[in-house]
Amino acid sequence: MLWELVWFILIVLIGGFIQGASGFGFGLVAMGFLPLMLSLKESTLIVIALLLVASLSIILKVYKYIELKALFVIIGSALIGRIISFVVLITYGELEALKQFLGFFLLGMVIYLFLNKKKNPSKIAMKPLIPITLGFLGGFIGGVFAVGGPFFVFYFLMLYEEKHKYNANLQVTVVITSSFTLLLHGVNGDFSSTFYLYFLIGVVGVFIGTMLGLKWFEKLPSNLIKKFAMVMVTIAAINLILFS
Repeated sequence: MLWELVWFILIVLIGGFIQGASGFGFGLVAMGFLPLMLSLKESTLIVIALLLVASLSIILKVYKYIELKALFVIIGSALIGRIISFVVLITYGELEALKQFLGFFLLGMVIYLFLNKKKNPSKIAMKPLIPITLGFLGGFIGGVFAVGGPFFVFYFLMLYEEKHKYNANLQVTVVITSSFTLLLHGVNGDFSSTFYLYFLIGVVGVFIGTMLGLKWFEKLPSNLIKKFAMVMVTIAAINLILFS
């Protein structure tokens, strides 16, 4: 048990650092290891709760760049996805085939963005179908597997060139969707003693990791952060395809 907690704290620190440095990635890191120790449901709820802490920590630093008007459509569709994911998580538990689908979908998104470098991505992002689709998928996948961040990342990378706007609006989306999911599961009585133990231990680790990551975020240029985000998504996609 002691070694599991030490391993958990290390995972949380690394995930928090990546979240702070790139705006996302905590769920991808934590969900790559936590299900080895706990059930999928417990892992998802713990990661979502800690992701909420990480995103709130980041918002405190970049709140001036929030643009609420640009968030209504993607958050609205994300919340619909979270309602459906809530039913799936408490009813079916694990969906291995869905993990592989997620991997192929993420690879497709990476290829799409690389092939459309010459186009104006902000104009693409303004089409209603884009935030509706990405918001729903991010909400659903995030609610089941706690790795819905890449869908929101792709949208805000297309919408914003300025890295602080990208980060601030991404974190607001994560905070709202995570809070909504935790509320649904809280009302349903899904939080166990294991959840509270890991959450309380993880809060300090994720906060420290996020703060350290934010220092790197300020030093790195926007294009490098975008490339790093793309690499993270690609690695996660390949992992899902090969090992799901």
